[in-house]
Amino acid sequence: MVRNRGRVFSLEHRRQRLLPRAAFLRRVGLYVGSAATLVAASLGVGMAGYHALEGLPWVDAFLNASMILGGMGPVAELRTTAGKLFAGCYALYAGLIFIVTAGMLCAPLVHRLLHRFHMDEAEDAGDAGNRPDGTGPAGGRDRPSVGQDQCSVDR
Repeated sequence: MVRNRGRVFSLEHRRQRLLPRAAFLRRVGLYVGSAATLVAASLGVGMAGYHALEGLPWVDAFLNASMILGGMGPVAELRTTAGKLFAGCYALYAGLIFIVTAGMLCAPLVHRLLHRFHMDEAEDAGDAGNRPDGTGPAGGRDRPSVGQDQCSVDR
């Protein structure tokens, strides 16, 4: 697992080497577990809201909360004003949770794809400044020094 300055969800920089497969799979597992925890907590909040505000049995509260989280809409008819307000707010919240969860599940995969593509591009170009390890064919000596002009200027 790559840990940058204590952040658990940090990803490697473009100049760092590609994460080994085992560490990458651990990262994917961490993101999947975090997304599942977020969905489970959201489902619990929805169940508690329907049970407390609408007086629904726990199974019916689970059904309503899961249907809203899944994007289908409530099943039971809502009778109280508080329940209707909760359902509206919970539906808006569920839409955001859907987007956040999709981002959490896609982030490590898209990052690895882009990281690999960037590494292949740097190796094909032979550009020392863009290689993952920061060295070029001459051990990094082919880069211009600080203050050296990078273009020719007639003096």
